[in-house]
Amino acid sequence: MTDTYDLLVIGAGMAGIAAATKCSSQGWHVAIVDALPYGGTCALRGCDPKKILRRGAEIVEAARLLDGKGINGDQLSINWADLMNHKHGFTDPVPHNVEEDLRSRGVTTLHGVAAFTDNTHVDIDGTSYEANKIFVATGARPRELDFPGHEHLIDSTTFLNLPNLPPRIAFIGGGFVSFEFAHIAARAGSSPVIIDRGRTPLKEFDPDLVELLLERGATAGVAVRRDTTITSVAKTLQGFRITMQHAGETTTIDTDIVVHGAGRTADLARMSLDVGDVACGPRGISVTGHLQSTTNDHVYAAGDSADTPGMPLTPVAVFEAKVAASNMLKSGTAVPDYTAIPTVVFTIPELVRIGMLEQDAKDDGLNVGVRFTNTSGWYSNYRIGETAGATKILIDKSTDRIIGAHLFGHDYAEVANTISLAMKHGLTTKQIKSTTATYPSTGSDLASML
Repeated sequence: MTDTYDLLVIGAGMAGIAAATKCSSQGWHVAIVDALPYGGTCALRGCDPKKILRRGAEIVEAARLLDGKGINGDQLSINWADLMNHKHGFTDPVPHNVEEDLRSRGVTTLHGVAAFTDNTHVDIDGTSYEANKIFVATGARPRELDFPGHEHLIDSTTFLNLPNLPPRIAFIGGGFVSFEFAHIAARAGSSPVIIDRGRTPLKEFDPDLVELLLERGATAGVAVRRDTTITSVAKTLQGFRITMQHAGETTTIDTDIVVHGAGRTADLARMSLDVGDVACGPRGISVTGHLQSTTNDHVYAAGDSADTPGMPLTPVAVFEAKVAASNMLKSGTAVPDYTAIPTVVFTIPELVRIGMLEQDAKDDGLNVGVRFTNTSGWYSNYRIGETAGATKILIDKSTDRIIGAHLFGHDYAEVANTISLAMKHGLTTKQIKSTTATYPSTGSDLASML
């Protein structure tokens, strides 16, 4: 006996949920499946719990910045177990609440590993399901590493559930995971080190602002080793020993845990995509601009599962899912709009990018005006005791519109939302500056940044 649906969604994260609820609301018979608890990476193992832990680090850092300025900042510390319990207060109810909400909307909820058996059939732990449309939103997993001892590394999920924070932590890779977690760990009393094989970490961000972030992180106790290749990780009586090479020399460091922060890849290995005639490459399922599989018309994909121009961000996955759902419902060919999407590394302070990098804009032959500002001494930073901050905004001189914005500073992720809105709707810098902002707020700095 085969159960038949109009739509089967594989992956119960935010993208899968968005597609399932949209199609169910239009009368489709919809099922959703996941091998993991419902809720996805962002709510359970990524963005949201990370930001809760970061709040503890923010409080401690804020007090330390005002030490001697009316606050006894050095007396404040993080109780990691209590902070972790606070995090669990958010994450633990998510799977049940998500599943109950889906059921209340008429979506059938399934559990298990899904694998294609042909173009329209999927096996889930021994039971066959048929669907006219299959939407894949399985997210990403840590990419495989090949040096001896890689099996000793823990992933971001494990880090976000550590009952105790060890004094020495090594992060492998110079991306989001390593920097965000290292900045939390440093404020919580650990000594973190980031080991990156490249010269410049956080390669998708403005390199000048990245250097400022590295300097600021160093003052908080975040060490970064660049141009360094891991050759092995070995277990010791006290923890682990990392052997690495830099400039032709071999060195070692000892640490209590080693965290995988060296990139992620689409989580598709168990799905038997070839059996379902679903083409896939290194960046995920091959899809058209409207998110339909290039080789199986019954299949759509979004988020980290799909090879699209979109950044690997939850909001991007969600709006791709909504576009895909609309296309499935209407047999349409709408294409997602990726204009002016902000992305943030939530270090302390945070690092933001919207739009083009400076070099890319110049390489494209645009008439670029580069407005770089050191904001470290501005009132918004002085007020909180912060001594680091800078912005670089790229203007197309021919149109007076922002084509790229790069921000490093306290609360600049919120300023980025205004810039993104302006870029999305084509506002000129003259129009932006003509708006009166609340004062004194960080957002009121935008006119001066321009």
